[in-house]
Amino acid sequence: MKFFDLNLSEPGLRGELDLAYGRVMDSGWMILGPELAAFEAEFAAWCGAARCVGVGNGLDALTLTLRAAGVAAGAEVIVPAHTFAATWMAVEAVGAVPVPVEVDPRTYTLDAAACAAAVTARTAAIVPVSLYGHPVDLEPLMALAQRHGLFVLEDAAQSHGASYHGRRTGGGAHATAFSFYPTKNLGALGDAGAVTTNDAGLAEAVRRLRNYGSDQKYVHQTLGANSRLDELQAAFLRVLLPRLDAANDRRRALAAAYDTALAGSDLTTPIEAEGARHVYHLYVVRSPERDALQARLRAAGIESLIHYPIACHRQAAFAHCGFKPGAFPLAEALADQVLSLPLWPAMPSENVGLVASALRA
Repeated sequence: MKFFDLNLSEPGLRGELDLAYGRVMDSGWMILGPELAAFEAEFAAWCGAARCVGVGNGLDALTLTLRAAGVAAGAEVIVPAHTFAATWMAVEAVGAVPVPVEVDPRTYTLDAAACAAAVTARTAAIVPVSLYGHPVDLEPLMALAQRHGLFVLEDAAQSHGASYHGRRTGGGAHATAFSFYPTKNLGALGDAGAVTTNDAGLAEAVRRLRNYGSDQKYVHQTLGANSRLDELQAAFLRVLLPRLDAANDRRRALAAAYDTALAGSDLTTPIEAEGARHVYHLYVVRSPERDALQARLRAAGIESLIHYPIACHRQAAFAHCGFKPGAFPLAEALADQVLSLPLWPAMPSENVGLVASALRA
């Protein structure tokens, strides 16, 4: 059994993607054209944000936004101890210092109390992550940011369509960074990313930075990057965006089936906080016997993955930060205990029972 399937054979989808490809080819625009402008407007509206800026990938969405917000070298940026390494890498890329704090042990999203305790005079920003598809509770983080004059950049690479108290990810923080890597809830057919915000000045700064620091061809106001969501991927995303709500509903139905099938087991299954709408980019269980469980699934021909097997503070890339083993015990425990089970929108419902049976065997 596969862990994930792009399901490009969905009835009608190939034809719509072919039409989108043809539209781009016929237009002659490959970069910064009408497809990107249309997708930016459509995705901003879908997220409930005023503006969207398409960029090359999720890491650039984070990095360029921190630069646009003026996060300077040497400043401190609070990040979750348990997350994908890109969250930390974006902070390092602007010369700032990642300050990790533990996550909520139930939702695996940034713990607001731990975040508040980590604020110092050097703190410039907070980068909470809506991990695995569960939205972070932004309200206390935004209140904390207002008290201390901090910038909040939500990393929503895994939570397209998640919502908290009725507000979708993408419209609540000062800015939100998205990845459209092919396996995401909204995935392109290659690398792509975007930033949403209600701040017109911030959006223009990201637009400038993504295009060599230029608003006008051959006139460069600042040092920028080459990170533009191309026309073809924008056209494909326009085909996939109207399908996203139904795909997320299907993910939620499969997750509910997993909840039922695994009830009473020794596994810690995902929770959905009150007021939250989880979109289950991943269905992540937790067990001290994780490695044995994964071996059991493998023996049954079932793929599973670990998100993530090495805590960021233990990665060689961040050795210069000086964190010792045991510095973040929850993050280390999660690295040793979490296991992602197969889940994609078109996954047959009976797969849930097969996975549960193998886990219980």
